[in-house]
Amino acid sequence: MSQKQNCTLVPTTTAMEEPTLLFPDTDLDLSFTSTTTDRTSARTSLARSSSLTLSFNDRISTAEPSISVVNRHPHRSSDPNWSAIQAATMLSSDGRLHLRHLKLLRHLGSGNLGRVFLCRLRDYDGANFALKVVDKDLLTPKKLSHAETEAEILHSLDHPFLPTLYARIDVSHYTCLLIDYCPAGDLHSLLRKQPQHRLTLSVARFFAAEVLVALEYLHALGIVYRDLKPENVLLREDGHVMLSDFDLCFKSDVAPSLTFQTHNKPSRVGPTDGCFSCNCLPYRQHHQTFLAEFIAEPVAAFSRSCVGTHEYLAPELVSGNGHGNGVDWWAFGVFLYELLYGTTPFKGCNKENTLRNIASCKDVRFVHVSEGEEPGMTEARDLIEKLLVKDPRRRLGCAKGATDVKRHPFFDGIKWPLIRTYRPPEVKGLVRRNRSHVSDHVSYRRKRWSWKRLSHVLRKCNLISNYSNNNNNCYHYVDSYKVN
Repeated sequence: MSQKQNCTLVPTTTAMEEPTLLFPDTDLDLSFTSTTTDRTSARTSLARSSSLTLSFNDRISTAEPSISVVNRHPHRSSDPNWSAIQAATMLSSDGRLHLRHLKLLRHLGSGNLGRVFLCRLRDYDGANFALKVVDKDLLTPKKLSHAETEAEILHSLDHPFLPTLYARIDVSHYTCLLIDYCPAGDLHSLLRKQPQHRLTLSVARFFAAEVLVALEYLHALGIVYRDLKPENVLLREDGHVMLSDFDLCFKSDVAPSLTFQTHNKPSRVGPTDGCFSCNCLPYRQHHQTFLAEFIAEPVAAFSRSCVGTHEYLAPELVSGNGHGNGVDWWAFGVFLYELLYGTTPFKGCNKENTLRNIASCKDVRFVHVSEGEEPGMTEARDLIEKLLVKDPRRRLGCAKGATDVKRHPFFDGIKWPLIRTYRPPEVKGLVRRNRSHVSDHVSYRRKRWSWKRLSHVLRKCNLISNYSNNNNNCYHYVDSYKVN
């Protein structure tokens, strides 16, 4: 979650450079106050709350906690965070994770439903987490419903560009969600560090492609995001993205389909002489191939709620006549525009003027075009124009989702199944750290294959027998996503 306000913490303990607030073993007593100032850009969501008071008090210790540690998901099953949580639960008297096992370090940011803190497990400093704390006593019934929806969505996610929910702890009037921490900040802060607040085309394409894949996954689950903006695109320690803030989402039914499209391909050119020439039969100069097309887009999604950030609102959302999945593809077009041009396309002198520009009949204009622009900007503008079509029925992505967007020439050359193995670009102000467990797994995999090659040689020489490659008692490797 991005830092939407600047907070000054006044801990009840002795002031230090990075205040560490420990939970005692028996009674939970954590109280501090905060003072806030509004951020200059004021690009907060329409449904954001202004309450920033959080006080853990003695009522928590008298309540019976409800604790849920989420099962490991396949793509993150080998993450060291899981090992740390498993160790903490094994040492716990009842085998469960409690708030007293967590050590709060500092406040990270505030959102529509609660506040987020950087924390660690009390006796283990090797893993950082983000703890989202929701005070249910401060929420309206509608926001309570949003909080529960967000928790359900986080529980269902299993994707490298989306957060992992490690545990949910309900104590008294608090709901605490333990999720991934992204130390590299958010994309909005990174943009502020760039010349003219814009990224180069190759860097923008990288971040846009990863966000596109994350949106595709959400839509396949029937989830309409409704809050895409650089502030909500966090950067992991390895430089890859992670979407955050799911409190404005809504869920809908989705009917996945798999179709096959014909594609004409010219025959391979071969030798022109001899009886086996490829060109000896003129009617075989072209052959047809079938391309599988998987579509999982919530085209029937519909809502009348007016939520989101004003610069990213779609025209149908501004009008209040109801909207569906198309608001995410509109926001994706605005997002790409801001990455490349340093501002949003319909921004006015104030919020009302911005909303008026969005609702008008005028198409998007590229007033920031320069003569010596990078190659590929023509394709980028074409993609943005197709995403920022005022009529959602003609907007790119509304019918077939990410399937159509991926095929645009702007993304030519990207191997989508391998995107999470791409090395993140070097960007000013972005400090990347390699995750040690990935290199350890790579070394382990190399050792494993060395042993397999050795066993193959020995088997050919009849020096060993009854060898099985599926001997799980000897070698077992759980692959994880590559960073570099």
